[in-house]
Amino acid sequence: MSGPSKASQTPVESRQQLIGHVASGAKPPSAWRIGTEHEKFGFRLDDLRPLPYDGPAGIRAMLEGLTRFGWKPFYEGDNPIALTFDGQAVSLEPGGQFELSGAPVFDLHQTCAELNTHLDQVRQVAAELGVGFLGLGMQPKWRHDEIPWMPKGRYKVMRRYMPLKGSLGLDMMTRTCTVQVNLDFESEADMVAKLRVGLALQPIATALFANSPFVEGKPCGKLSFRSHVWTDTDPDRCGILPFVFEPGMGFERYVDYALDVPMYFVMREGKYIDVAGQSFRDFLAGKLPGYRGHKPTIADWDDHLTTLFPEVRLKRYIEMRGADGGPWRRLCALPALWVGLLYDSTALGEAEALIKGWSAAEVSALRNAAPSQGFKAMIAGRSALDIARDVMRIAKAGLKRRARGGRSWADEGGYLDPLDEIAARGRTPAEDLLEAYETRWNRSVDPVFQEMAY
Repeated sequence: MSGPSKASQTPVESRQQLIGHVASGAKPPSAWRIGTEHEKFGFRLDDLRPLPYDGPAGIRAMLEGLTRFGWKPFYEGDNPIALTFDGQAVSLEPGGQFELSGAPVFDLHQTCAELNTHLDQVRQVAAELGVGFLGLGMQPKWRHDEIPWMPKGRYKVMRRYMPLKGSLGLDMMTRTCTVQVNLDFESEADMVAKLRVGLALQPIATALFANSPFVEGKPCGKLSFRSHVWTDTDPDRCGILPFVFEPGMGFERYVDYALDVPMYFVMREGKYIDVAGQSFRDFLAGKLPGYRGHKPTIADWDDHLTTLFPEVRLKRYIEMRGADGGPWRRLCALPALWVGLLYDSTALGEAEALIKGWSAAEVSALRNAAPSQGFKAMIAGRSALDIARDVMRIAKAGLKRRARGGRSWADEGGYLDPLDEIAARGRTPAEDLLEAYETRWNRSVDPVFQEMAY
């Protein structure tokens, strides 16, 4: 989840200003960058419990330990809640999930090097504190009421509001981890094409990365419980966006959708003020209860956009949000998948042809089936596995045409190798974990904290 916006404090006078702000993200392909984010679960090595914020083996100690590498702390009150360094940020999810938000970089070699450096640093500090970090999509052992909450103001607002909208919102906040990539667009038409392809193929990414089959110490009946959680978090702000597949889709249509999603908070003088359920349209009109006569700023708008949780999110860039967190190699594979599909014009055209004719209802059904059925989910008479193999072929060719060499490679296609292996076998990572649980783990999830640790 995002922190407070650093955008302009200039008051917003019109809806057109909001549209223009989102549209201002358009860039020529030469300026396109890649921003990779991933989350991971911290745990104590002695008893596998989640990390509290305070204490000798806590999240605060992790943040302070990383400052030796040049990271600068960001405080909320007296508490360090984030770190920044060279365009990167380390931040905290509500249940202490440790997140790296990478800098916008030129190619996949750079984003993977950034991930490697971060994980090396985290392992050094963690070893000194007697803690570890786990690469899964869902906390496999502990209930959400056993997980300490982090001292961030926005999370207090969301913690109160979430149970009013769905039964799994608190699980989303405290017990899920993802890996995502943020990508640029050239124009409104390019944004629409990427948003449509991204939403349609997000369930395929869910199957390829499905890595969360355990809840509270046992199999939960899902391959990606993390993905399932989003189906009962908040219907106002989650899921597939049917209007994206309709004629007339553009920046204006997305802004109208965002204006209709209820707000969570307003930030003033460094404090989060609870306005959950109120209308941004009323705010824009100067009619927000408690703030009548006051207009939002661009920073308020940016903050509001971070509280929308569709499978693909539009800000001044596009966020791909459908994958479970996972082991080291798959963290580099996720950006490779979407860069291969969306940053090469031929690949994007082939991906558009692949999803041609899929209705929004069919995409939504695929999205809801993927967490349970994985590669067996169907759309338009085809299995997710068949589609995944086509997607891998298109993405690999797209990376080859990009021809960004590095690490003695001619292009970036090697980062897709972990997904090639998964698609070739036709088995999700979750199914491998379930087999281990039933056999060599003796029906215990505890070994996962060793085998899936960074």
